[in-house]
Amino acid sequence: MLRIKRTYGPPTHGDGRRILVERLWPRGMKKEAVAADAWLKDVAPSANPEVLEPILAAEQRGAVTLLYSAHDVAHNGAVVLREYLLERQAERLGTGKREVHRPLSRTPNAKKSRTMGRTGSSARKPAG
Repeated sequence: MLRIKRTYGPPTHGDGRRILVERLWPRGMKKEAVAADAWLKDVAPSANPEVLEPILAAEQRGAVTLLYSAHDVAHNGAVVLREYLLERQAERLGTGKREVHRPLSRTPNAKKSRTMGRTGSSARKPAG
């Protein structure tokens, strides 16, 4: 099972093997606080099978949590890496593309916020 989690959250028992997949160390975090079992600096921007091998091997033994430090929970290297690994796993198993869990973004929907509060005909088309 592949999970993703921010480095700033506390480690939990269900995390399994915790692998930091960021090129840079998380700002202001000590090694003990991150509690990463491995730091793979070159894995997130690469699809090189040799670089992915430690993650694939760890996943065969149990749960793996990919750690990231980005503020954007929906758009970061760990999300992309997890999707890539799940698609690759589905191809190996011959099950086709798996449905991928996408975390909710913390940013509001810009289009929705522009139309909120309008009434009548102005809500249907922008003034202009």
